[in-house]
Amino acid sequence: MTHLTKSECDNCVDVLWNNYIDTAKKEREQENSVINYQDAVMPIWFETFGSKPFGEKSLFISLHGGGNTTPSENDQQWENQKKLYTIEEGVYLAPRAPGNTWDLWHRPEIDHMFDRIIENMIIFEGVNPNKVYLTGYSAGGDGVYKLVPRTADRWAAADMNAGHPNDASPLGLRNTPFTIHVGAKDSAFNRNKVAQEWGEKLEKLQNEDPNGYIHLVKIHDGKEHWMDGEEKTALNWMTQYTRNPTPDRVVWWQDVVTHDRFYWLEIPKDQIREHTKVTATRDGQNFDIQTNDYKNVTILLNDTMVDMDSPIKITMEEKILFEGIVPRTIGAIARSLKRHGDPCLIFTGEVTVCTDIQEDQRKES
Repeated sequence: MTHLTKSECDNCVDVLWNNYIDTAKKEREQENSVINYQDAVMPIWFETFGSKPFGEKSLFISLHGGGNTTPSENDQQWENQKKLYTIEEGVYLAPRAPGNTWDLWHRPEIDHMFDRIIENMIIFEGVNPNKVYLTGYSAGGDGVYKLVPRTADRWAAADMNAGHPNDASPLGLRNTPFTIHVGAKDSAFNRNKVAQEWGEKLEKLQNEDPNGYIHLVKIHDGKEHWMDGEEKTALNWMTQYTRNPTPDRVVWWQDVVTHDRFYWLEIPKDQIREHTKVTATRDGQNFDIQTNDYKNVTILLNDTMVDMDSPIKITMEEKILFEGIVPRTIGAIARSLKRHGDPCLIFTGEVTVCTDIQEDQRKES
């Protein structure tokens, strides 16, 4: 394993990212109108506003309503969503859900398909990966509730309109500003009451962690399911935020759709389970992990996070799990790109620690 200097590493990142772009441009020419994943097909429509330079544009993904109804009704909902909002700058993209079920926007394939959309918009349309926003109305709002906490590392901010969270948890929203808009008279499925409850949950989380869980909850007086466009203010609210791809604290809660990576954390695939939690904090060169659910956690590193030429220390419950220099390697860079084609989530070093402290103590004795 070759250990890279910072300059060698920077060169490798540039070369591998440019190769990734070149390959994508050859293989994805037809994906400007439809995304395919396994058996799912997602048509997309988008329009560009403003004149921001390539690489600096925002991306707004806007999810239509409908759900468990006829394909023609969902098609009409998609057509409505295309013109529902206009933006000052960036790419406004409305996908058509790949199915016609009640869970339109939070089925497992959606996560992969949105990853692909974001990658393509970065590569082909010049989107800034730290300025990607998600909004949705009705069943699209259901999707925002469910999708964003489990994929929070993809979004700069998110906006939920007139939806219901079902069994979603807000824990993963620590670093993703989240706004909720619901009509005060939108009593179907208790959307109005549940929105207030989520506001209370987010308020409690923010009180316990004042640097996280930015949120805004607006219950629109006199409005039912349709808010007469009053929710449009959410788009401007979101644009004041940009994503931090390497925050100093990560709260990772696994939903029923699970993932093996979240921000700068990774979990072995054979250990992943629903409704489990990992929390990690970074203070300079020092990391602390909190989990009762996983025996192994991988910390992903790059030079924007730490000084890669100096030792780092990883602890859990005051026990040192690792202390030393983590090398920059081509393998770590390549694995990063394979996980996500996101230039701001390229990690150049990685270290896996055993968090089963009792097991370690038994070995030591």
